[in-house]
Amino acid sequence: MAQIKITQTKSRINAPAIQKRTLDALGLKKMNHTVVKEDTPSVMGMVEAVRHLVTVEKA
Repeated sequence: MAQIKITQTKSRINAPAIQKRTLDALGLKKMNHTVVKEDTPSVMGMVEAVRHLVTVEKA
């Protein structure tokens, strides 16, 4: 499968709790932290929920 690189670019401080839990589920711990995930519908759904806090590129 294709992989994507997800980087947290904005702070989670004022984000709602559900978005903080989504960032945790993606494995993002702090700003400028990057993880590589498989390009699956479930991961893309999580990315879509926090799209204003992260950037996504192909790995």
